[in-house]
Amino acid sequence: MSLQAHLAELERRHKSLESEIEKESLRPATNEAHLHELKKKKLRLKDEITKLKSDGQEDTVH
Repeated sequence: MSLQAHLAELERRHKSLESEIEKESLRPATNEAHLHELKKKKLRLKDEITKLKSDGQEDTVH
């Protein structure tokens, strides 16, 4: 899988988690533990996306 394809998949998953977090937070009986876990997953994805983008830019600079 190319770097671009991998980044696109990670960004798709990140956006999906964002939607899931929004739905969960709007529920009358929000499950706080589940919401917290979703937010942690989203943050891990964002960190991975940022790292891959940074690594990719370093490769093009050299």
